Amino acid sequence: MAGIYIHIPFCKQACYYCDFHFSTSLKRKEDMLTAIKRELVLRKDELSKEQIDTIYFGGGTPSILTIDELRILIDTIYENYEVVEDAEITLEANPDDLTSEKIKELAKIPINRLSIGIQSFFDDDLKFMNRAHSAEESRKCLTEATKYFDNITIDLIYGVPNMSNEKWLSNLKQAFDFNIPHISAYALTVEEKTVLHKLIEKGKVPPVDEDLALEHYNILVEETEKRDFVNYEISNFGKLAYFSRHNTSYWLGEKYIGIGPSAHSYNGFERSWNVSNNTKYINALLADELPSENEQLTEINRFNEYVMTGLRTIWGVSFQKVEKEFGAMYLEELKKGAERHIKAGLLEIELRSFSGSVLVITKKGKFLADGIASDLFKITS
Repeated sequence: MAGIYIHIPFCKQACYYCDFHFSTSLKRKEDMLTAIKRELVLRKDELSKEQIDTIYFGGGTPSILTIDELRILIDTIYENYEVVEDAEITLEANPDDLTSEKIKELAKIPINRLSIGIQSFFDDDLKFMNRAHSAEESRKCLTEATKYFDNITIDLIYGVPNMSNEKWLSNLKQAFDFNIPHISAYALTVEEKTVLHKLIEKGKVPPVDEDLALEHYNILVEETEKRDFVNYEISNFGKLAYFSRHNTSYWLGEKYIGIGPSAHSYNGFERSWNVSNNTKYINALLADELPSENEQLTEINRFNEYVMTGLRTIWGVSFQKVEKEFGAMYLEELKKGAERHIKAGLLEIELRSFSGSVLVITKKGKFLADGIASDLFKITS
């Protein structure tokens, strides 16, 4: 099984915290969609031996596309790839795009999962982030979306300056009130070259407080656990049968191709990425050229990536898999590196029926997962 990710590089306005590739100008939208269709056709042989299990429209803001534009892209995939009958097809969407009429129309095409960028149910937070929608639009779109879609996930952001624990708890409770089966929640991070970074540098907004973010994360874990959500990846909480199949395939190291400017692809041994420039991307595809670079992953690269992704998930890092794919030396170094984290209660070893001994992060260690993983990386051969 494999996945297809399509990056739609357009947004109505720039969120202050975002460092993804996008443009607020729609002047070349038609050319971009033509180029995306062309890339889909040119790359079909890369997955000729694979069935497509997931299709994900990300961005940017894919919901900025019309129903007909989305349908044409989906048809192009079905015409050139073998798509399984029950494929998960996700559309990232902003609340202001999801009018009642558009939701009804989306329900008529093969899209069967919505990922809605709520971020917060409070207008002052949305203004701080420079989001294009209001809290009222969030509530209205969820009221309508839940009538037509069962499989819905929402994004929320915590650790926002001046966001109290009570306010964060209210955000979660409003999500629960809509019976949303999946929540992706992220700590506000400050990326270089973003507006947020510049505002903090100039002292116009307070810096991110990691202690506050940790408090919010602990509330998140506790409240979702009460309602039978599974924290199957550090930032992702889903009811059983509602885990993101597409994102799970990333974490489990399955193949995928990324279509569109800045999109990444992975086949198990090589990673490639498209140019992060709309004009260069379009011009290359119009000339039937692929605007990408690639990197052959070394054994160390692959091991470190497996440790990083494995520790972020409930599936952990399998000792059996490490030994089989990388050798006994890698396994021994992994065990040795994990010892101090096990003693500190941040990691533990679980014995599972099918995969044997698995190294997993504990509840205490979850917020520190990436740092712990980096401690276990292999640096030299």
